Amino acid sequence: MAVFRPLRAVLDFLYSLSEFLAALNMIAILVLIVLQMLARWSSEVFPGAPEYAAYCMAAASFFGFAAALNRGSHIRVSLLLNAVGPKMKRYVDMWCFAVAAATMWYFVWHARQFVFWSWKFNDISQAQDKTALWIPQSVMVIGGVLLAIALTDNLIHLIFKGENRISHDNIETQEV
Repeated sequence: MAVFRPLRAVLDFLYSLSEFLAALNMIAILVLIVLQMLARWSSEVFPGAPEYAAYCMAAASFFGFAAALNRGSHIRVSLLLNAVGPKMKRYVDMWCFAVAAATMWYFVWHARQFVFWSWKFNDISQAQDKTALWIPQSVMVIGGVLLAIALTDNLIHLIFKGENRISHDNIETQEV
């Protein structure tokens, strides 16, 4: 429908943006590791580098989830889906997306509360970095929202169009 084209463009932009942010965080991990190695070789100390690398790893993971879902990179158990007929496959797929979307929205709700209380109590990292924990935890919520949106998007698309939006360019769908 033409009415939903702007929404589709916004969603596709969000998925691309999340993929870009995941890539930036992977680059940041590389830079932090190299800087830490250089500091160690020059007998200097780079306090908090492992913690910042860990925060970037979490950010890369959570930002990458939605894009990975739409590219078919998440692990899906296709054995059952391939064993049933096309009509039953659609219903099983809808059930899987519904359960996954509900679970992810549930996760987002509680992760948001977790971030709120970390902010409210001014919870800081116990490591050398002394980072306010609500900052890296917020990335978890944002990435979780993006994945929940992607799962809901795929569910709605599956209900109305009869197929999900996952691209099947991975090895599991190739004929042997």
